[in-house]
Amino acid sequence: MKPGQRVMMALRKMIASGELKSGERIAEIPTAAALGVSRMPVRTALRSLEQEGLVVRLGARGYAARGVSSAGIRDAIEVRGVLEGFAAGRLAERGMPPETRTRLAGLIAEGEALFAAGRLSAEDLDRYGAYNLAFHDALVAASGNAAVATALARNSFEPFAGAGAMALDLADLAAEYDHLLAAHRQHQAVFDAIARGDAEAAERIMRDHAFAAIRNAKVFEAAAGAGRPLAAARTIRSD
Repeated sequence: MKPGQRVMMALRKMIASGELKSGERIAEIPTAAALGVSRMPVRTALRSLEQEGLVVRLGARGYAARGVSSAGIRDAIEVRGVLEGFAAGRLAERGMPPETRTRLAGLIAEGEALFAAGRLSAEDLDRYGAYNLAFHDALVAASGNAAVATALARNSFEPFAGAGAMALDLADLAAEYDHLLAAHRQHQAVFDAIARGDAEAAERIMRDHAFAAIRNAKVFEAAAGAGRPLAAARTIRSD
């Protein structure tokens, strides 16, 4: 896995869990040491996380964590589900052009290959992230509605709202295999619904797919019923 991606996943988890408190400065050197990387991937990750709304810049002092709430994350993910669901339903109504069918089918084949071994490595998580984001982007683009893409881009500035804003437990790849495989199966299901022109099913599956990010991801379990910031384990690991 690219160091910057690993750092982003770990910091997302720490911010969501509350291990990094709102307003707490994120020191580059200790974070880099804890993750077994140089300072540059940490710096790069913090810049990206600022765009996701998870950190705020403190001028010359670097960055600090931004507090997030379960309600805020859920609201933003619900918006993504509605928008992506609309895109999937519209594509089903219009019908997939051959190039779109080829593109989406090829991406699903990439995903299928990732799970063929029955387990995931850390490098596989990075590949899954690229495949997942490409699938979502390709589906939205193929819907032909530019306003949906614009609205999704704006919504992605909310914490954990974007399809690529994964916060995974790198210390429990077995659990991540199960929930990412379930997400992959939903990609296949929405593709099948679009292919047969079932707009209602395509929209429903895609909306449900967005909420699976909360229901299935281990990192979100801790706050499920308490209104606390969403997430779980508190330890950054370097593997």
